[in-house]
Amino acid sequence: MSDADMKVETKAAPLNGTANGNTKLKFDMPFFNIQAIFGDLAAPAATRAKANFEQMKVTSEEITAALCDACSTSAKRSADYGTKVIEISNANTSSALEFFSQLADARSFADLVNLSTAHGRKTFEAASAQNRELWDLAQKVATETAEPSKNSFNRVLRKSA
Repeated sequence: MSDADMKVETKAAPLNGTANGNTKLKFDMPFFNIQAIFGDLAAPAATRAKANFEQMKVTSEEITAALCDACSTSAKRSADYGTKVIEISNANTSSALEFFSQLADARSFADLVNLSTAHGRKTFEAASAQNRELWDLAQKVATETAEPSKNSFNRVLRKSA
C-alpha cells in the first residue's frame, strides 16, 4: 500500500459547495472567540504595561538629566582644580627662580646657608598651604558632583518604587 492509495476521511466540506483542488475546506470545529475569552485579561495588562513604559521613560529622562548635571558640575570643578594646579606651579617656579637669583648674589658660605634655610622654610609653608587648598578644592569637586546626583537618584528611585 502506498501513500497514494490511502484515503483520509475528514468532516470537511467545501466552502462553496464544489470540490476542486483550489477550494479551501471548512472544518467542523467549534469556534472559540479568543478575544472574548482573553480580552478581559489582556486589556488591564496592556494598560498596566503602557503605564509602566511611560514611567520608565520619565525615570530615564530624569536620570539622564541628573547625569548631565553631574558631568557639567564635575567638568567645571575639575577645570577649577586644574587652574589652581597651574597657579601653584607658577608660584613654585617663581619662588625657585628667585631663590637661584639670591644664591647667585650670595657672598659667603653663611649667606648660602641662611638663604637655603629661609627658602626651605618658605617652601615647606607654601607647600602645606597649597596642599590644603588642593584638598579643599578636591573635596568641593567631589561634594558638588556627588551630592546632587545622589539626591536625584534617590528621588527618582523612591518615585519609581
